[in-house]
Amino acid sequence: MSMINNVGIFKTDFELGLCREELDKRTHKDYLTTKKMLDVDAPEYLALSDGDKEALKHLTKAAARLDKVEMILDDHNNLAFKEYLEKEIAKGNEDAKLTKILFDAQKGIFALDRDSNMIKLAKGLEPKKGIGVYPSDLTKEEFHTILIKMMKEGKVDEVAKILNQRSVVERDGDELKATDYVDYFKEDFEYMASELEKAAEISTNADFNEYLKLQAKALRKADPMLDGYADKKWATLQDTPLEFTITRENYSDEMTESVVENAELKKLLDENGIVPVSKDCLGGRVGIVNKAGTDAILNVKKYLPLMAKNMPYNDKYIQNISADKESKQTMVDVDLVGVYGDVGEYRAGITLAENLPNDDKLSVKELDGGRRNVYHRQIRLITSEDAKEKMQKRLDAILNKDLHQYYNDEADHWFTIGHENGHSLGPKSGTEGLGKYKSIIEENKADMVSLAMLDVLTDAGMYTKEQKEQMIVTYAADNMLMAKPTMSQAHRVRSVMQNYFFIKEGAMSISPDGILDINIDKMVETAQKMLKEIIEVQLSGDFSRGEKYVNDYFVWTEEMETLAQNIKKVSKTLNGKVESPLADKLISE
Repeated sequence: MSMINNVGIFKTDFELGLCREELDKRTHKDYLTTKKMLDVDAPEYLALSDGDKEALKHLTKAAARLDKVEMILDDHNNLAFKEYLEKEIAKGNEDAKLTKILFDAQKGIFALDRDSNMIKLAKGLEPKKGIGVYPSDLTKEEFHTILIKMMKEGKVDEVAKILNQRSVVERDGDELKATDYVDYFKEDFEYMASELEKAAEISTNADFNEYLKLQAKALRKADPMLDGYADKKWATLQDTPLEFTITRENYSDEMTESVVENAELKKLLDENGIVPVSKDCLGGRVGIVNKAGTDAILNVKKYLPLMAKNMPYNDKYIQNISADKESKQTMVDVDLVGVYGDVGEYRAGITLAENLPNDDKLSVKELDGGRRNVYHRQIRLITSEDAKEKMQKRLDAILNKDLHQYYNDEADHWFTIGHENGHSLGPKSGTEGLGKYKSIIEENKADMVSLAMLDVLTDAGMYTKEQKEQMIVTYAADNMLMAKPTMSQAHRVRSVMQNYFFIKEGAMSISPDGILDINIDKMVETAQKMLKEIIEVQLSGDFSRGEKYVNDYFVWTEEMETLAQNIKKVSKTLNGKVESPLADKLISE
């Protein structure tokens, strides 16, 4: 049975999408890896003051509500399918029980795995370009036609609301209407706001409490500027015992960004000063700031102006980091209690770190606010002997043995630090015209910043020559994929682009039997060349140029496929899940 509402067609009954054999495989520990957040007796938690322990309980409850919110934003059928699974499990349906494990891990019906296959947990359903934020039966062509009609009829303000990053769009007769997230999720946001205010009453850090109160206010009123004030305060937090973030990033909505592909519509939007921004997905992160890890990360801050000075064409744009004054950039290393919504979706991979707020947010655009990097310790750490053994098998399968001496899993963390700070460098605005290629190009830029700056930072004393070489080899080895990604996987498409570019430039090579070799001395200069091209594309803000740039380098070669097959022989992992024992305990209290 299916029903129709103002956002389209949604189902009320389902058929499981995976057979028992596939369910048994995908839920086996060899295929479904586990990332464990802080345990109930974690020393980091036990060391907190009583006030912060109590505050952590309220913060976790607030963040956990975002699982429900994000499932709605992700797909119209997620919540109904979750309810269906729970009913089937109560009847003793073992297939539903196994399906629920995967559903809880990826937090939705659909997810791409590491083999770039789309997992569809419900039969007969397909993911939508407009995810859950547009009517499910709305096509791209109809969307453009409706917007053109509305613009010509003078309904410019409503179109602007439809094309902003914080609205759910519904049908309104033969037109569309937008509802701000705050109004659409009023009950959920009110609950979250109340929990944040309770936490602010007992948490021990005044700055953190001020931020929580600002964020609570922003959850209660549909005013983007309130989020701006909360974001601006959040980005200043450095010496706080606790971490809480509502993340807002827009990588999944392919409907909004499609408008730049329609010449007539784009002209109307430009004439009326409307800049389309893809819808935000929402996530929640709760944790305890790790002082030692944070101190190590902060070492990079004094080098940020030097990095800004060495960015290509830095005289042609404004960037978040200034070359001649104190950087508005805070950084923390966090022991995670829980990750929810968009942050906690384990789909092929899971977030190692984030640099927020993004350039489309008002705190950056209008309030001259800074940015903040948060690094996820439990997600990046490889501590078990089993995990180390698996990593060694992967290296044996794909990397020239002479280069094994340079591989260091900690170097991946160093590279990630460069990547996250790379998001604060380069053009601060004007890239929206790149449409669906914007995120791919931005992620590519962040990687190339991290690599291109290695000589500069080594000369300045941030890295030793040995660390530089370790970062280069570790980056290259970790950048190899086990399957060609789809164009919707921005983080993976950019990996293919980089690999193709570096091979073309002679900095890397893959043998016919799928073994990677690296010309260490040529890697940095090649990254600098690629970074220069990226900035040129971003400065153009031109969709066709961005499309050509991505297509020119998104090339999956026979050698890449052979290497990918080598990875598959030693690595079965397709997806993962998160376990949060401390968070589960706090939520239940």
